Amino acid sequence: MFTDAIGQHHNAAGADARIVCLVPSITELLFDLGLGGQVVGRTGFCIHPKDAVQAVPKCGGTKDVKLDVVRELAPSHVIVNIDENTRPTYEALRPMVPHVVVTHPNAPEDNLALYALLGGIFGRADAARRLAGRLRDELDALSDARAALPERKTLYLIWRDPWMSISPDTYISRTLALVNWQTVPTAPTPRYPEIADAELDALGAELCLLSSEPYPFRAQHVAAMQARLPHAHVRVIDGEMTSWYGSRAIQGLAYLRKLAHDLAHCRT
Repeated sequence: MFTDAIGQHHNAAGADARIVCLVPSITELLFDLGLGGQVVGRTGFCIHPKDAVQAVPKCGGTKDVKLDVVRELAPSHVIVNIDENTRPTYEALRPMVPHVVVTHPNAPEDNLALYALLGGIFGRADAARRLAGRLRDELDALSDARAALPERKTLYLIWRDPWMSISPDTYISRTLALVNWQTVPTAPTPRYPEIADAELDALGAELCLLSSEPYPFRAQHVAAMQARLPHAHVRVIDGEMTSWYGSRAIQGLAYLRKLAHDLAHCRT
């Protein structure tokens, strides 16, 4: 028996399990666990692996799930996430789906439990252990590199108009902390705070990262923000590499380690 993020117990599923995944990064993880053939539904934001997911029916977005489509797909399991999906969606799914598996990784090392949970439920324990080994290797490499990396007060922006950032109580912030990038603002709540334009200077950021998602920050936004924060280094960062958990976290930690090394040596 396997326990999910809210304490629900799930038995091992059979080979005939039908999975709808409402979490983009976990859809990718399911394919990497060898479960792609059992994924019968996804959100429109589930875009990896690119070629394979195109054949999987969409059932809305992460926040606006089309429950009628989910019902028609007749899944045995639906996978949701505390941050990405809403409580009303979870409550609506419970009567119509035998198993609603709730996830909530909140730090890179939490992926180890995520791999074990899904690998265990769906009979892919060996594949889960292989992913766990690769993740541990990346975590160890980051730990070894961290001593040589300078601490930087970091503003990580995920939206504009209004500006929105992240609190320390988020997966992204805990990921950045592995390379000594301490995020501002420092208040633990709200988890994704709005920041008034006049407040940007007061944060004292040395590094400003414009995430490529959910707002599509691009190179043209860098110059404007650099003028706004002349004492900070401003750059776009691949949001998938810092916010996607699951199997993407392995690649993401390697990406972050290289980026931190390059910035420490002034290579942009």
